[in-house]
Amino acid sequence: MRAEIRAARDALSTAVHRNLSARISARVLELPAWRDANCVLLYISFGMEYDTAQLVSAVLTHDKQLYLPRVNRDHNILEIHRVSDPAHETAPGAFGIREPRVECALADLGKIDFVLVPGVAFTPQGDRLGYGRGYYDRLIRELRHRPLLAAAAFALQIRAQIPINEGDQRVDLVITEHTSYHAG
Repeated sequence: MRAEIRAARDALSTAVHRNLSARISARVLELPAWRDANCVLLYISFGMEYDTAQLVSAVLTHDKQLYLPRVNRDHNILEIHRVSDPAHETAPGAFGIREPRVECALADLGKIDFVLVPGVAFTPQGDRLGYGRGYYDRLIRELRHRPLLAAAAFALQIRAQIPINEGDQRVDLVITEHTSYHAG
């Protein structure tokens, strides 16, 4: 399923990808949870994932705190860092994805109130099929409080069912270019 969905996503033209990403971003920016959030955990997209650039920019222009993940391969976890200037404070890291430089301050996870979670596929009920390494599942379990967990995905990534196991963590909200699915 991962390969099938990634192939469909990768087949989008640049113009269609840009248009769909802009439509999803507009929907995210309208969310009350987004407007009310002070500390936002995003990720820098890669390849033909939903493009997070507009959200990263919105965090910085609206005086919110931006947090980004950094893969710690030694401990098989995501470390979350505060970033003020992504152009200068990030660099290609694990898997070629831009991530915070090691010298960026570690985040206080208890302050994060909005999390954008990446994934390959989602269900309307909030089930998530990630990239297969479990980094976000472990991170979500670490969050003692429960910030809003949202996913931004193209409609082609939505499936009625996906394979899940007991360690997989759901998201609260899945936003596509057409609609939003509220889990629960």
